[in-house]
Amino acid sequence: MLNDVKPEDILFLDIETVPQFADYAQLPEPHRKLWDKKAQSLCKDTDTPESVYNRAGIYAEFGKIICISVGFVVNKENHRFFRVKSFYGDNEKELLNNFAGMLLRFEKRPSANLCGHNGKEFDFPFIARRMLINGITLPEILNVAGKKPWEVKFLDTMELWKFGDNKHYTSLNLLTHVFNIPSPKDDIDGSQVADCYYKLHDIERIAIYCEKDVLAVAQLFLRYKGLPIINAENIEQVDA
Repeated sequence: MLNDVKPEDILFLDIETVPQFADYAQLPEPHRKLWDKKAQSLCKDTDTPESVYNRAGIYAEFGKIICISVGFVVNKENHRFFRVKSFYGDNEKELLNNFAGMLLRFEKRPSANLCGHNGKEFDFPFIARRMLINGITLPEILNVAGKKPWEVKFLDTMELWKFGDNKHYTSLNLLTHVFNIPSPKDDIDGSQVADCYYKLHDIERIAIYCEKDVLAVAQLFLRYKGLPIINAENIEQVDA
């Protein structure tokens, strides 16, 4: 299948999410009761709904998106370049609206695909759910309800690595290591994003981290196709 997919037709993406509230104590009463019920399936031994609240950010009903980074490959003068852009901020609806506008332009390409690492299980459905919660019409490329499998334009570098082994989970960090791709985890990692957002108030740092993940996904995809990775000097920041 990868032989038929051109890197230039892919929008690579990654998202960063956090719980909707800084800590358990700030939860409004209805929200707290719903989280307490959800947390029953997460708690082990001495865990409590409060102690596992740091995991709320991975659930679209209890979390929110604070950054979406995207990147795409372009060929110029016989060299590959990677252009990266981030949508980030405290206003989730605004960043999702801006991202949706970009998707509407991108999906007009006849062979448009989205690609993420574990994107099918996390990034793509999380974005779609938060768009609906925020009253945003889904771009067609995300609106997969009722579509045949071959009509869904999602690529997933983690799924591609499984080769049919449904039990196999491999992190992006591990795969970049085995493929000799520069690690995206040279500053913070996913477990530190909420603290970086709520305690340090450093969302620009989170955006930089997210962009590194997007680049790593693109580099990994190129390696899957047997292509050379993109040189550092060919990575460009672009506006929306």
